[in-house]
Formats: sequence, C-alpha cells, structure tokens
Amino acid sequence: MDPISELVSAFKNFPGLGSKSARRAVFYLLKQDEDELKRLGTLIATLKNNLKTCSECGNLTYDDPCPICSDPFRDRRVLCVVEDIESLTAFEAARIYNGLYHVLGTRASPLEGKDITNEDAKFLLSHIKKVNPAEVILATSPNIEGDLTRYSLLDILKGLKKVKITRLAYGLPLGGSIEFADKLTLHTSLEARRPIS
Repeated sequence: MDPISELVSAFKNFPGLGSKSARRAVFYLLKQDEDELKRLGTLIATLKNNLKTCSECGNLTYDDPCPICSDPFRDRRVLCVVEDIESLTAFEAARIYNGLYHVLGTRASPLEGKDITNEDAKFLLSHIKKVNPAEVILATSPNIEGDLTRYSLLDILKGLKKVKITRLAYGLPLGGSIEFADKLTLHTSLEARRPIS
C-alpha cells in the first residue's frame, strides 16, 4: 500500500471521518511545508506525555488536580456526572455550566461487556463525599447505553441523603451523544433538568 492510501486508511479510523474526509485531510497535509508536518507529528507523538487522570474528578489533565477542580470560582454545590471526557469538553466549550464534574470514564453497555465497576462507584462516591454538593446531575447521553448508565448510577447513589439527583431534559436527540450537541441544545437540556424520583 502506498503512503497516501495508508494514511487515508489510518484517518478513516478517526470518529466522524469517512473516506472522503480522510482523503481531504491527507491532501491538506500534502500541501503543508515540512516544518508544519514535523510540528504536527511531534504534537501527535507527544500527546499522551505527562497526561494524567485528575485524582478528584477523573478528567484528563497535565496538573493534578485539574484546572476545573482547582478553580475556586466553580460552583461546588453542583456536580455533573458525565460518561466521558468528550462530554465534559462539550459542556465546557458551550460555557453554560460552572459547577464541578465527575468523569465516569465508562458506561453501562451489556453488548460491549461494559459496566460501572465497584472501583468506579467508590471513586464517584468518594468525590461526592468530598465535594458534598446539593445537587448531582446525571448527564448521560440520550441513548440506550446512557439510560442503562443512568439506572446503574441511581442504584449506586440510592443511599445519598440530602442530595438532589437530576438528569438532563430530553432536549437532546434520542440516540445522540452529548459531545455532538450544539450550545443551545445543551443549555436547554441543562436548564430544564428534572429531579429523578
């Protein structure tokens, strides 16, 4: 396989990139000068260097605790539980939420053999105990895995006293993912969140 086809094939593994988009990206790279290609190569090769998981919330960070957990201006009365870092990034990019987060790093998906482990549950409960929020928002994606994850979380959180547990409203499209939602949809969903009984 020639280098162009090999790179197109590699790019097709990226989420959201089909054959045409992957080919377009490769031809864009071919137009760049050597220094830019070296810079991009170095960025990719060193992406994971010095990255760690925040010991408080599970976010990826270069500093522990992460900038969100260490920000004294964040609203510590609200903790938003998200499935993954992409969801956290979507909320942060939309600038609609100023509380703290907890990144599960997993979801309940029986077909993929995934579930929330005892270790994940203990990490979440210890974070809630440390922060002592008035509200915990379960911000799972509006699809089957998201619903299963929310039900697993409710089972984990059922012993909490004096903590309001809410979920995002269904302004998000069913079967979608939080990371692909636009700012207005995320804002509406967050503002219209509902208590879970």
